[in-house]
Amino acid sequence: IEVSRLGVQMELQLLAYTTATLSFKNAFKNLAFSACQCEGKDNRIPLLKEVFEAFPNTPINIDIKVNNNLLIKKVSELVKQYRREHITVWGNASYEIVEKCYKENSDIPILFSLQRVLLILGLFFTGLLPFVPIREQFFEIPMPSIILKLKEPHTMSRSQKFLIWLSDILLMRKALFDHLTARGIQVYIWVLNEEQEYKRAFDLGATGVMTDYPTKLKDFLHNVSE
Repeated sequence: IEVSRLGVQMELQLLAYTTATLSFKNAFKNLAFSACQCEGKDNRIPLLKEVFEAFPNTPINIDIKVNNNLLIKKVSELVKQYRREHITVWGNASYEIVEKCYKENSDIPILFSLQRVLLILGLFFTGLLPFVPIREQFFEIPMPSIILKLKEPHTMSRSQKFLIWLSDILLMRKALFDHLTARGIQVYIWVLNEEQEYKRAFDLGATGVMTDYPTKLKDFLHNVSE
């Protein structure tokens, strides 16, 4: 994990933990949010064990950001120590990291790497997906169309817009999501922050969504259930 936003261009693991304190103001000063105001106090980065202790019954998604054998081993040990195998998922976009996670502890569910997502798409469009065994249990993908909202349209070329459109058409498939769900695989789409995005994801059959605004999502789900 790099902490370059805080003015230090180095890996977090190289810092003494007692000095690894996030500056709240500095961490967010270069980020632009259109619909919220960030405020709060500085806090040190919590240990994973502290998170597990504070939220013992809360499902947690762990993205192993660094291809580090010791890191993977330590995370596995903590998950086992707190008996969280049934409510924890781990992995990364890297196929190599996911393979190491599975080899280290196959009792912890894994997510699809980018390579495996592309393979699943290929199998889906060729009609072979029903005949191929799948060991991953979490299909976590972005909604490509939101990229158009994050960037100024005039700064993007036609080819870039076309690739985003095509990616959205290929990935956002209700038939694909329904098939995966029927096989016991949970589908999550990220990072969605608008009600129309929430609605689209659930209409497509997603198990859930990842958002920067959990309260907004909670209100949306409450209104839909009424």
